[in-house]
Amino acid sequence: MSDFVQPVFAVLDPVYTYTLPPKQVANGVVDAFVHTIEQYLTYPVNAKVQDRFAEGILLTLIEDGPKALKDPENYDVRANVMWAATMALNGLIGAGVPQDWATHMLGHELTAMHGLDHAQTLAVVLPSLMNEKRHEKHAKLLQYAERVWNITSGSEEERIDAAIEATRNFFEKMGTSTRLSAYGLDGSSIPALLVKLEEKGMTKLGEHQDITLDVSRRIYEAAR
Repeated sequence: MSDFVQPVFAVLDPVYTYTLPPKQVANGVVDAFVHTIEQYLTYPVNAKVQDRFAEGILLTLIEDGPKALKDPENYDVRANVMWAATMALNGLIGAGVPQDWATHMLGHELTAMHGLDHAQTLAVVLPSLMNEKRHEKHAKLLQYAERVWNITSGSEEERIDAAIEATRNFFEKMGTSTRLSAYGLDGSSIPALLVKLEEKGMTKLGEHQDITLDVSRRIYEAAR
């Protein structure tokens, strides 16, 4: 993104979010959550401060996201959500760490083709991508399970499964469905989605540039 379209500063007033429809509140929380995940759930680089920043943002969204739906004019809740969303994508937590962004790239094509809200596509793609890339993201998935979801029992694979399920359940709790079928999509457009990815050069995605079109296909198919 060009520096010319980056704001120099922002005035953030939570009061202006009071009248947002619940769907858009949920969209904002889910989008901020996935923004954070894209910069956190990769592989360890001993970036302790960045990891803790990201985990703090995730925990805040998990705690106050549902409250923002239940109590729309709770200033403190709205302020925490607004600040978490700001911190999720102002360059702070991504400084000096590997980043993914494959969930966003796959999600963008769902929006373009089917008109789903941006955050809806992220909620559909992320759990599937986490499972598909569980080997490459193994260490950070275990860290995420323990520090964000307090999952400490079971085998490593069981803890990863539980963390992915907890993520899915959080999105569903926010009212954002996590399956293509919930939006009336049966997966028949997956070949066309892959064509669009290829046309745009999105053939080597993720922090390792190893999400090929075949991997993208598996991610879409598992999200049905």
